[in-house]
Amino acid sequence: MIPNEHQALEAPGPELDSTGAFALERALVMMVDDEPINIEMTQIFLQDFGYRNFCSTSNSAGALNLMRMTRPHVLLLDIQMPEMDGFAILDEMRGDPVLRHIPTIVLTSAIDSETKLRALELGASDFLGKPVDASELVLRVRNTLAARAHQEYLIHFDRLTGLPNRQRCLDEIERAIHRAGRHGGAVMQIDVDRFTKINEALGPAAGDLLLKQIALRLGNCVAAWRDRAGEAGFTEPPLLSRLDGDEFCVLLPSVRTIESVADFAARVRDVGAEPYEVEGREIYATLSVGVATFPGDGDSVDSVIRHVGSAMHKAKEAGRNTCRFYAPDLNAQALKHLSVEAELRRAIERGELCMHYQPKVDVATGLLSGAEALVRWNHPKEGLLGPGQFIPIAEASGLILQTGEWVIREVHRQVGEWLAAGLPEMVVSINVSPQQFRQPRFVSLVREILGDGALAKNLCFELTETTMMDHPETKLDALKELKELGLRLSIDDFGVGYSSLSYLRRFPIDELKIDKSFVDELETSEDSAAIVLAIIAMGRSLGLKLVAEGIETTGQMEFLRANHCDEAQGFLMSRPLPAGDFAEQWLGRGVAGPVE
Repeated sequence: MIPNEHQALEAPGPELDSTGAFALERALVMMVDDEPINIEMTQIFLQDFGYRNFCSTSNSAGALNLMRMTRPHVLLLDIQMPEMDGFAILDEMRGDPVLRHIPTIVLTSAIDSETKLRALELGASDFLGKPVDASELVLRVRNTLAARAHQEYLIHFDRLTGLPNRQRCLDEIERAIHRAGRHGGAVMQIDVDRFTKINEALGPAAGDLLLKQIALRLGNCVAAWRDRAGEAGFTEPPLLSRLDGDEFCVLLPSVRTIESVADFAARVRDVGAEPYEVEGREIYATLSVGVATFPGDGDSVDSVIRHVGSAMHKAKEAGRNTCRFYAPDLNAQALKHLSVEAELRRAIERGELCMHYQPKVDVATGLLSGAEALVRWNHPKEGLLGPGQFIPIAEASGLILQTGEWVIREVHRQVGEWLAAGLPEMVVSINVSPQQFRQPRFVSLVREILGDGALAKNLCFELTETTMMDHPETKLDALKELKELGLRLSIDDFGVGYSSLSYLRRFPIDELKIDKSFVDELETSEDSAAIVLAIIAMGRSLGLKLVAEGIETTGQMEFLRANHCDEAQGFLMSRPLPAGDFAEQWLGRGVAGPVE
């Protein structure tokens, strides 16, 4: 079916990538012709040569509105049409600030010189007589797009670095502000410290070489962050531009947390930590970074640019080679985040992390049935910190990968130590973060940690429901590989996501953990009680073990016992305990049953 004015799609973008290359096969071609057969044949010609994006209308009166909606990269326009002829359309386009830049190839059976001259005077880019030769049409379209690509590159890209230039950056910021959802976005201005002195000392040619190297490093930094945008809290990838001289800009169109912005700003700043080699010399060029958010710090391009510039100057005044937010309260949050991140990096190296173990009990007998391993941080100044005080920062900064690996190694070691001491076998659960699970090498890392695999049956990996259901088809193979290693698998926080029953049947999982939010309201909310009953029934029908977490009252425990939930954990039984205390208080009591 030929797309028409009711089926038109947005023009794919961007037209140019970061190198200025124009993806011709992604170009949107629009055709206006009152004869549908002409449209159909032209579309077939173009598709045969790789032009898949095509929209059209045989209603010439609606052509201008369709153009405004779709912003085609090239227009094929008939001249002789009822209601509104091609000349009138060209004339309207010439007076429209948006449409005037769309290159137009006139296709018409009127090939006299007067018609051709008038079309060209009204702004047509090219002229082709009907009947149209397919190869000639494709050649004209390709040449027109190539000419436009070159023009776009000159207008929107910086010739020295190949990055989007100031105008392109401002346009993208305006679009981002217009589209900003409830999370908003952020803009970073990056300035090369003491660049004027470097330029004066070495000359402008060396200065240009330095700027190209800085642009390359910044580009690599942004590309690495773009690959993990979702994990870092960005719902859209960042865009790097060169504003002018030694000033660069990164646009974060949409962000979830100020911590993720602070972490990214720190990584951008650290690009200048290593020296650059310019004409045989080692040159140190540090960076100052200013950050402004929208709509918090401004709801227009002018206000955001003004405020991000102010923040960058604050970074200069603070001694350079640093980051500053425009809003003072955000500065305090960002500095706290960066401080904790730096301390957490050292904590991993210094062995300040430790594991606590919360017992899981058999609901029917009250005997120990297993445990959940929970990481803690023995902070040298603030004492023992729970995961809520540092895990979000670990996730935002990427340190969760190191932290998570340490946790798996430590729990594996501890379980081996208990068994070697003659203590009874049980299954210990380990929380696996979404970032860990998405690592391409995660399964091979686990295989390496397990060694001969003797302790695999004593470990259970807990993954949240949302982690499992994010592209479930891609998760299935990894889950099967983990299961083949002998591990048990659990879906944590079950009930708050959107699991498909068909996927639950296919996932090689052993248990469901009922989310604490439902357990909290078991005695006060009929809806929560009904949900828990439904989860228990569904789990039993699938042959899965049911675990309730967050048990704090005897009433909650009695409800679970009456409705045949398998296991429970919570403060009613015990808070998480250090390994030694857990072994002393719980492992001597006996375990509900053998580990299968």
